[in-house]
Amino acid sequence: MESSEIRIKQHPILDFPERRKVRFYWEGKELLGYEGEPVASALHAAGIKVLHKSMKEGRSRGFFCAIGNCSSCLVIVDGVPNVRACTEKLRAGMRVEMQKGVGPALISKE
Repeated sequence: MESSEIRIKQHPILDFPERRKVRFYWEGKELLGYEGEPVASALHAAGIKVLHKSMKEGRSRGFFCAIGNCSSCLVIVDGVPNVRACTEKLRAGMRVEMQKGVGPALISKE
């Protein structure tokens, strides 16, 4: 990964185990992240702060609560809308796009 990434590498209390670096895509641009980390963390480390645009005013939204309680980090992952980037784990080859407004409701076919 580039040396300009924004990541905590040493911490007095937390350990950061080795993880495999994987390629993924943000808006078609190839990036690197660590397998299993939250998508929002990988994007934030790459300097991407705006993940979502609000429906009514189109205002920028980003990594806010980090626990899946808000809708500030909604993105489209591999064509599926309304995915919370803060709780979705990064996988190799994942395609992530900015979501503008609320995506369509997905209805289970069960």
